[in-house]
Amino acid sequence: MSQGQSPEKRTFDVRDEGGRLDKYLADACPDITRSHIQKLIQNGYVTVNNVIERPSCKLRRGDQIEILIPPPGPSVLVPEDIPFDVIYEDPDIVIINKPAGLTVYPAPGHPGHTLANALFKKFPDLAGFGSSLRPGIVHRLDKDTSGLMVVARNEKARLFLINEFKSRNVKKCYFVLVKGKLEPQRGAIDAPIGRDPANRKRMAIVSKGREARTDYRVVEYLDGYSLVEARIQTGRTHQIRVHFCAIGHPVFGDRVYGVKSKLLSRQFLHAYCLELKLPSDEKKHSFTLDLPEDLKNALRELRRH
Repeated sequence: MSQGQSPEKRTFDVRDEGGRLDKYLADACPDITRSHIQKLIQNGYVTVNNVIERPSCKLRRGDQIEILIPPPGPSVLVPEDIPFDVIYEDPDIVIINKPAGLTVYPAPGHPGHTLANALFKKFPDLAGFGSSLRPGIVHRLDKDTSGLMVVARNEKARLFLINEFKSRNVKKCYFVLVKGKLEPQRGAIDAPIGRDPANRKRMAIVSKGREARTDYRVVEYLDGYSLVEARIQTGRTHQIRVHFCAIGHPVFGDRVYGVKSKLLSRQFLHAYCLELKLPSDEKKHSFTLDLPEDLKNALRELRRH
């Protein structure tokens, strides 16, 4: 299918009880692998009676299943000359400052002009291992979030970093501006996140979601806003944006979960600190990054008024 095509929709009426959702769809859709079906379910492309469920969901007679199959993304990564800053590099890793407005890797709707394309141009050796479309990428930032990311430069380093992220040994801190006076000044938001049953393009706090925790401290109170340092213990999709929205303090400039702003064309969210062990010496190193100019300018305007 071409990039411009809409997702293919398939519907099924369940006649027998007790089977798992992923197994049912694997049998009903022999042209799709079970692993792909599980990913579609986990990403919110499958509903049972209009509700997003897990792959292990037990089906009942009369259940109605709808599956959306998005058109495939590109299969070959093309190097593109897109500017970004390198903060640190060695033979194993590179730490970069991802600009706002840049998607991390190709996907349906974003076949090119991604960070992956830029990395491939600057570091051609990344093509020799890992995913052909996500060379060395072990974590991500939202398109309109700026800041620090680490990228592996070889397979050994990639596996090392994946294990560090899974073990929650990597410290990730963000500066975020939220609406309202956030109180108390220090706290934690501990609430599971999953696909929004009412809109699969959004995430939400859902009882059957995945564990998610965000620790925070207020850095500065402004008139009607709070500048916050947030540390995420988990790395769920849109985690910081969803968590602060859920407690009534949406992120400034966030067009999906917050409120648009004339001062800023994107959400005020910046990954300013990354602390991790390097594969070369397995010792912890900390990297920090100042706020970019667009976020500094927004703060200046808010302080002035």
